[in-house]
Amino acid sequence: MNEKTVSEELFQFIQNSPSMFHSIQTMKAYLDEADFTYLPENTTWNLEKGKNYYTIRNHSSIIAFQVGSSLDNYHFQMCASHSDSPTFKIKNVPELKGQGDYLRLDVEAYGGMIDATWFDRPLTIAGRALVRNGNTIENKLVYIDKDLLLIPNVAIHLNRDVNNGVHFNRQIDLCPLFSCGKAKEGDFRKMIANECGVKEEDLLGTDLFLVNRQKPCIWGYKDEFISSAKLDDLQCAFTTLKAFLASRNDHDINVFACFDNEEVGSNTKQGAMSTFLKDTLTRINFDLGFTQEDYFKAVSKSFLVSADNAHAVHPNHPEKTDAVNCSYMNKGLVIKESANQKYTTDAFSRSVMMQICHMANTPFQTFANRSDSAGGSTLGNLSNTQVSVHAVDIGLPQLSMHSTYETAGIEDTVTTIEALTKYYSTDIDITNFECVNFR
Repeated sequence: MNEKTVSEELFQFIQNSPSMFHSIQTMKAYLDEADFTYLPENTTWNLEKGKNYYTIRNHSSIIAFQVGSSLDNYHFQMCASHSDSPTFKIKNVPELKGQGDYLRLDVEAYGGMIDATWFDRPLTIAGRALVRNGNTIENKLVYIDKDLLLIPNVAIHLNRDVNNGVHFNRQIDLCPLFSCGKAKEGDFRKMIANECGVKEEDLLGTDLFLVNRQKPCIWGYKDEFISSAKLDDLQCAFTTLKAFLASRNDHDINVFACFDNEEVGSNTKQGAMSTFLKDTLTRINFDLGFTQEDYFKAVSKSFLVSADNAHAVHPNHPEKTDAVNCSYMNKGLVIKESANQKYTTDAFSRSVMMQICHMANTPFQTFANRSDSAGGSTLGNLSNTQVSVHAVDIGLPQLSMHSTYETAGIEDTVTTIEALTKYYSTDIDITNFECVNFR
């Protein structure tokens, strides 16, 4: 695979996904193109061996699966990522009148972002709106393809301490500017109704978020780097989806999952801690004619790759990462470990992932947090509260995680797709902890 070509496709994937709702629509388009069949959760499923399907919850989480044609001793081979990224959500009453004719938007933090990166750059909004159409309520995607907003910094002349470290008050400092006189109070809601093609009184509810309009790019004298909004975690969503669609394994059921709300704890009806994965796997099992005992056996032999980006060593602050359990851009996917089980990796799952990388001839690295600092967590151990399986946490190494514009290595997208394609294409037969066969 050509690194630049793959990066350009990744960029388009991200630009098509300005909110978690758009992310799922983007993935749905990939699956539809590959002739997957959509199965609404509220309908009866009639699955067939050898066929491909997907289902969606809340328009913001998706699970796709390929049913093998020979399932005498089947199990699930899964990858999971997340569709959301840290940003600011627009409150239900959105407008704040300021001094003079200023009109700002009232926002609150969604997830843990680096606040300073949101200043002085063109922004817009994206998300969904619920609108009334006669006696029905319809879901509509919203994305205003325009430089619409900006959060202005205070000039250094008015804040002489700005370079000595500033604490930003999100209720005061992070409110985006919407107008300085031409737009009036109530115009924001009118704008959203107009974008949805409905009367203002038929606009019932919204989930709208700020979006960075800065375009992704390949950069560096040797074209070593990529930078974009939302690399965490759409880079993993992209690599796992590409690998899933490039693979086939008739002896198991391959599963691609992308959950919403990881950045706020996953404890929602569509998050990794929800019943979405468990419900889907259970329905697959029973709809194919297997018993509950078969389901328990299948889960005990299943494997999950939890894919969420990892911290690369910072060039100016290498002391922030462990001296030897650390990762670098363009050196391959990262296997993440944590003694407190914030990551799911153990010796068993690490060994399986290492063997897959060896078989794919792709590089891999190790990451663990410094022992004197707390790291983040991700969705693997949370999904395991509902479906307990062998699992490994991986990610692509990146800089500036949770900035509104993040950086990664150009090579890692390709090598991760190659490794995960090998994973999905290989029948990982976990008979017991003494014997794992790769076929």
